[in-house]
Amino acid sequence: MATDLPPVRTVLHLVGSPVDEFFAELSALYARASMEALADAQRYRMLVAYVAPGGRWSFPDDLSPPSLASASPMSLPQAMSHIEKIAPDVMVPQMFCLPGMTVYRSLFDALGVPYLGSRGDVMALGADKAKARAVVAAAGVNVPEGCVVRDRSRTHLEYPVVVKPVSSDNSVGVTLVTCDDDYGPAVDDALAHDDAALVETFVPLGREVRCGIVVRDGELIGLPLEEYAVDAVAKPIRTRADKLDRDANGDLRLVAKSADRAWTVSTDDPVTQRVWAAARRCHQALGCRDYSLFDFRIDPSGEPWFLEAGLYCSFAPSSVVATMAAAAGVEVRQLFDDALAELAGR
Repeated sequence: MATDLPPVRTVLHLVGSPVDEFFAELSALYARASMEALADAQRYRMLVAYVAPGGRWSFPDDLSPPSLASASPMSLPQAMSHIEKIAPDVMVPQMFCLPGMTVYRSLFDALGVPYLGSRGDVMALGADKAKARAVVAAAGVNVPEGCVVRDRSRTHLEYPVVVKPVSSDNSVGVTLVTCDDDYGPAVDDALAHDDAALVETFVPLGREVRCGIVVRDGELIGLPLEEYAVDAVAKPIRTRADKLDRDANGDLRLVAKSADRAWTVSTDDPVTQRVWAAARRCHQALGCRDYSLFDFRIDPSGEPWFLEAGLYCSFAPSSVVATMAAAAGVEVRQLFDDALAELAGR
């Protein structure tokens, strides 16, 4: 990648969530770490556009609680006008709720402001587990047998199965079901978070890994895999408790990065090439841009099976793509600069 970067000076981080406080807090957690890691006053003017639960916009000086509290709220038309006055060179998406990943990205398409990552329509496709699995399956990637339900109706699938909301993240509402008695409550739990549930055949362990892809000069580069602690008896699937928790002060924190929960897989591991090949197919089939992230279950024979897509990168040092890039010797500032150079070439 060439070292000559475009003259990007104003970087607008899109933060928050119109949905609820959890997504707004999660977004601010990653965005704050990203802005701290990328801070370079000689190269970037880092600004924040914050969307509060309910949909009101503001433009705080930073993401500290006092700044968020004192920033003047704006309507959508006022915010769009303000963004046009700012004239950012690039927007960095930091929203993880479904509207934030889709509709709010599309607003910046309408404004003509370029941003890193996939378009809103691609994010919507990736967030819909049922549609994403159909697309990648058509591209030749292994997916577990599955079907979508909207009530407690039984499926033809034999137990064990995994029941999950079609469009949720962070393992919310995900349940491993082994018998009829547990099926109904599992579907109810999934439908509490979405209007449809995906029921999939359980892929035996194996292993569970996540694969990141970054685009460099048009080439899809596989990053070192991240493997997660699972056990056929004690922990057959990962749950929300394996990813997020709150500290003694009640603040949201990440737990998935502890050494006993996740680790980097050596690129010499035979599974790496298989997963990279599957991830590249997923990236191309879904129409991803700049970077992508995919979860795979590895069966006992070493064959990867697609579980879901997570098409985001916050450029916080603790975010998954940044962690994987660091394992490959690419620190987060270089990862960001490379993404900007890719954007300029686009």
